[in-house]
Amino acid sequence: MENLWYVAGTIFQLWMFVVVFFIMLPAMFGLSLGVTEVYIQVLVKILEVITTSGSAGCLAGIIERVGGSMEEEMWQLRCSQPEAAGAFCLSDGVYFCKKGLESIVEDQVTQRFSSEELASWNLLTRTNQNFYYISLRLTIIWGLGVFVRYCVLLPFRIALASTGISWLVIGTYVVGFLPESSAKNWLSELVHLTCYRICARGLSATIHYHNKKNRPQKGGICVANHTTPIDVVILANDGCYAMVGQTHGGLLGILQKSMVRSCPHVWFERSEMKDRNTVTRRLRHHIAAKTKLPILIFPEGTCVNNTSVMMFKKGSFEIGGTIYPVAIKYDRRFGDAFWNSSKYNMVSYLLRTMTSWAIVVNVWYLPPMIIQDGEDAAQFANRVKSVIAHQGGLLDLAWDGGLKRCKVKDSLREEQQKMYSNIIVGQNHVRTTKTCSETREDQ
Repeated sequence: MENLWYVAGTIFQLWMFVVVFFIMLPAMFGLSLGVTEVYIQVLVKILEVITTSGSAGCLAGIIERVGGSMEEEMWQLRCSQPEAAGAFCLSDGVYFCKKGLESIVEDQVTQRFSSEELASWNLLTRTNQNFYYISLRLTIIWGLGVFVRYCVLLPFRIALASTGISWLVIGTYVVGFLPESSAKNWLSELVHLTCYRICARGLSATIHYHNKKNRPQKGGICVANHTTPIDVVILANDGCYAMVGQTHGGLLGILQKSMVRSCPHVWFERSEMKDRNTVTRRLRHHIAAKTKLPILIFPEGTCVNNTSVMMFKKGSFEIGGTIYPVAIKYDRRFGDAFWNSSKYNMVSYLLRTMTSWAIVVNVWYLPPMIIQDGEDAAQFANRVKSVIAHQGGLLDLAWDGGLKRCKVKDSLREEQQKMYSNIIVGQNHVRTTKTCSETREDQ
């Protein structure tokens, strides 16, 4: 029994030595020993071999959509009978049948809440559902990969994540006893940065930050596209933020209470979240103090699979102040970071993430933006969203991410009906006739 305790004590001492000198100290100073980078390079070489050794891919999509608005597509249908412009035309039904079938087979909303298909297999079972050929060689490599991910990486990652979270709770709680001063703010930021970096190492995260000169400044609002709760860890590795969210119970509640003791995070009670005026007032009060950390907000309000950016809620843009857009793009070759909250709970999601190969992500800090004269909050939100989508190589969609759990609003259907009624009553008669004439001349 004594020998067992001796072995356990030795292992614990070795673990603490590794954590303190090879993880914690480099994390405090933002340094990397290069181990993760070498690991990623090895993975890239292995996946390149897999791609060229016969693993088959799957189609990116079923429907090939033709770009264009309702008016443009109907003009094309009506060109063969221009006299029907400004009145109901039987060919109009073809357009609505086509759009209806496209939505039934593969609509643009629900596919944003499921994992993106890969062009080639990355040796994860969960991404191999549509592949039809695997050789014996690949099967052996996959088996070795399962052993490495579950028996080597998973225990190490769980230990690191647990260490980071535990020290975050303890560190912020202790710092909270200090009086308000610049020293307390400095220690708070150091604790947050160190612990978040330890957690990132627990995910084998490789993060590439671009345009650091545009990093969010104090008294501003940082807005980013949202793929996973890990987005917070990714951004907080390079700077501290004031988090915004609803108060919770349990372990998450303990973490929130500890964090707010040392840093002015903005937590709301459930009743307050429904009161937009209360939320706006507290956020404005926060950004009015130019010494407080920038607020981090995800205006989509839900996680999207990192192929697109969906509608930004305008509430974040009614507060005022300077907006610092940030684009986040994950590399799915090494693991799927998307959290499908309707399919997996948080524990299952974290298990899937920790058993992936790694988290590789690019973060772009974009130039700060302010609302322009004559621009309302919704227009400003769309302008910021477009900038983020363009930089991240994501689709810019106007759909509300709330459709993930709610039905389509009547206003959206009425908007489509209004557009068609404008065509019927002939408001576009001149333009339609002109377009059809030009089409016949080209032919």
